[in-house]
Amino acid sequence: MTVSVYGETFARWRAGCGDPWQDYTHHAFVEGLRDGSLPRAAFLHYLVQDYVFLVHFARAWSLGVVKADTLDEMKVCAATVDALVSHEMALHIQTCAVAGIDEAKLFAATEEFENLAYTRYVMDAGLQGDFLDLMAALAPCCFGYGEIGTRLAATAAPDMPYRDWINTYADDGYQGAMDAVGHMIDAAVTRRMGSDPTATARWPHLQARFNTATRLEVAFWDMGLRGA
Repeated sequence: MTVSVYGETFARWRAGCGDPWQDYTHHAFVEGLRDGSLPRAAFLHYLVQDYVFLVHFARAWSLGVVKADTLDEMKVCAATVDALVSHEMALHIQTCAVAGIDEAKLFAATEEFENLAYTRYVMDAGLQGDFLDLMAALAPCCFGYGEIGTRLAATAAPDMPYRDWINTYADDGYQGAMDAVGHMIDAAVTRRMGSDPTATARWPHLQARFNTATRLEVAFWDMGLRGA
């Protein structure tokens, strides 16, 4: 098995996801970002919903601090919360402000059903399950955006209109954070499940968590296109 840049556990989850992962990372919305053909209205609709999503996503990562077993797990979860709140959300605020959508409107935006389904699924995974349940539900968004950002940065034209969005997920800061998350998850899985986690009865359950979150990512892109 080829180990992903984000670690062995993610590589296994990704391989076990099949078509939904391709549908997610090569969605029509993503390809519209790559070639610049995505309607601006769809992009802004997505950004507003993604801002709301990130509020809940940051809360879910905060739950990771509560569920953690080690100081390293706590540190990585806390650092991810900071990256979401202090950096990733700043792009949404800046881009939407240019379009006349201020931060207060972003925070008060009505959630689309796809947003509700996804964010509450992730929170439920952490509240109902343990640390690994939460990580499996969080992983598709984290690593998928890293993978998408890397691919689009290498293939999109330099002057296309969504270059700032692409650079957010392709830059060294985001990629380094995801590398840390991936290797923290590897250590967490080994600590709890041993050196061959795929041989345990628990593994199919975690794979199912990952697959469901990936399908919810596909639905989130569908929701974005609906705003065109």
